[in-house]
Amino acid sequence: MEIIETPIRDLVIIKPRVFEDARGFFCETYNAERYHAMGIHQNFVQDNQSKSTYGVVRGLHFQLQPYSQAKLVSVTVGAVWDVAVDLRRNSPTFGQWYGVELSAENHLQYLIPQGFAHGFSVLSPTAIFTYKCDNLYHPELEGGLLFNDPDLGIDWKIPADSIILSDKDTRHPRLKDLKTNF
Repeated sequence: MEIIETPIRDLVIIKPRVFEDARGFFCETYNAERYHAMGIHQNFVQDNQSKSTYGVVRGLHFQLQPYSQAKLVSVTVGAVWDVAVDLRRNSPTFGQWYGVELSAENHLQYLIPQGFAHGFSVLSPTAIFTYKCDNLYHPELEGGLLFNDPDLGIDWKIPADSIILSDKDTRHPRLKDLKTNF
């Protein structure tokens, strides 16, 4: 596997080894020993999966301390534009975001550390999105950041009139109004 650094410290893309032949492909999606040897030390305790249609934007979500979550995300069907925003107040990249296309074809994984808001938009007719978390979900500590905050300027790679959101995701605060403890 290969670790691809991003401009934001601790936010990395993982390119697993994929073995393809006439039958299809095989790839190891997680091996604690191998990931630890590559510097990825999260202890994942919860796996989640979502299915969405074209135009869905999920995010930007995070959990507050003491149950902040690191996530290892990937796509098993379709394609998404995946975005992480640095919410670590002492980070030189606080408020900056980075995006990557994850798809069933490219097999990439995105490691999003604790202290980041996370979201994705669905670029294909359907997408199945999977993620491992290093803390259990606690609804009382759920937080969010407005997906279209003009101060962030995130390009979700789909036309604005095609975006499908949950009601909750339309009410998150902007970054300048966010109170976090990261």
